[in-house]
Amino acid sequence: MNEGGSIADSSLVSVDEPPLCPPSVVAAPSVDANYSRSDLSFRSRLDAEKSGRWSEWKWQIRNRLRSVGALLECFPELRMSAEINEVVARYPMAITPYYASLIQRLDDLDPVFRMSIPQIQELRDPPFLKADPLEEDQDMPVPGLIHRYRDRALVMATTTCAMYCRHCTRKRVAGTRESTLSVPRIRLIHEYLTAHPEIKDVIISGGDPFTMETSALERILEAVRSVPSVELIRIGTRTPVVLPMRITPELTAMLRKYHPIWVNTHFNHPQELTPEASNACTALVDAGIPMGNQSVLLRGVNDDPEVMAQLCRGLLRMRVKPYYLFQCDLVRGVEHFRTPLAKGLEIMEYLRGRVSGLAIPTFVVDTPHGGGKVPLLPNYIVSMSPTHTVLRNYEGMMVQYPEPRYRHETEHAPIACAETPEGVWQIASGRQTAIIPMGGERAVRRARKSRVVSLK
Repeated sequence: MNEGGSIADSSLVSVDEPPLCPPSVVAAPSVDANYSRSDLSFRSRLDAEKSGRWSEWKWQIRNRLRSVGALLECFPELRMSAEINEVVARYPMAITPYYASLIQRLDDLDPVFRMSIPQIQELRDPPFLKADPLEEDQDMPVPGLIHRYRDRALVMATTTCAMYCRHCTRKRVAGTRESTLSVPRIRLIHEYLTAHPEIKDVIISGGDPFTMETSALERILEAVRSVPSVELIRIGTRTPVVLPMRITPELTAMLRKYHPIWVNTHFNHPQELTPEASNACTALVDAGIPMGNQSVLLRGVNDDPEVMAQLCRGLLRMRVKPYYLFQCDLVRGVEHFRTPLAKGLEIMEYLRGRVSGLAIPTFVVDTPHGGGKVPLLPNYIVSMSPTHTVLRNYEGMMVQYPEPRYRHETEHAPIACAETPEGVWQIASGRQTAIIPMGGERAVRRARKSRVVSLK
């Protein structure tokens, strides 16, 4: 990019060498789309493990699938539209051999396939979608730094990702040029942060900062940490999901020098919760780095309440806190992933009471025009009056919550009225304390316990 709008100057990944397919996939089995993960995994690892390269993160980066030709060479059974080259030309593709090995079937029913393989639907945009719906470019006072919230800023450290997610909110940037922040740009960002001491929290994002050389990332962390008013550094990365071998002892040792640091990652489906991913998260957490997860609600991937529950439980087992569940942004090329807001609320309703509170993310919409994140919840407030608020729980039970007495000590007593059938008004007016639905699991357990006690 040029000086006026560039995020970076120096190239990180050479594109002179044509990308290779996963060694597996060169000799991919000629089977139908329902082959098993073990077949693909075995063949993908065979040659690489012989040479000991599979677990090297730089080998994985160099050998990403970058073209339709590479895809077809690696997955001969794959059936793709003739227009797919147009998709890749507009929205670049990159898939690590590791992440490709997680595909269990070569069709849209596989969540990893859906998130990584280009789809012709990416070219079909309703008019209300935009390249930059969050107006990040308008909130960029110096190249590479976004300042939207008063106390936070985001540094776009690189335009490179290990894998270019098909649902990326920065599809306008992702993969168009793989580069990192230059030293002069880092200096400008440092000067801006120093001149704005209200910024306490800096997010290092991109692209994916962990695709950078450790020394290059450290230059950015050192510059940010040297600003006295910056209290917290967060790093956003998907490498634990798509390139877990990147989390090396060298990287964690470097990160420890710049505490307090938090890492937010991006798991979307239980299929991504592999032993390798778990080991990567363990290495970060054991280095004293708290981890959160920011999922995106994606149609055909995780828009199922039980899938989301499995994902959130699995994340907690890996000591990763489910932090946000994002509604898909209004970005061009992702309409086929978008779900109604009601679907997100349905999932939040399902999670409450079925998984630990620690496992429940906040469902948010990052609003257009740079309006920031708005949390959405199911409606748990049924009714409010000066004396009582009626609350509903996940079972449908409605309870009366009395407001502080001092608010209504001088108010007149409720007017007497004829008896009416049980309803919300009775508990809102203080005449009843709860309405409990019959037949719920908890009611059945209580009834069973009551019968046991009465028999003793």
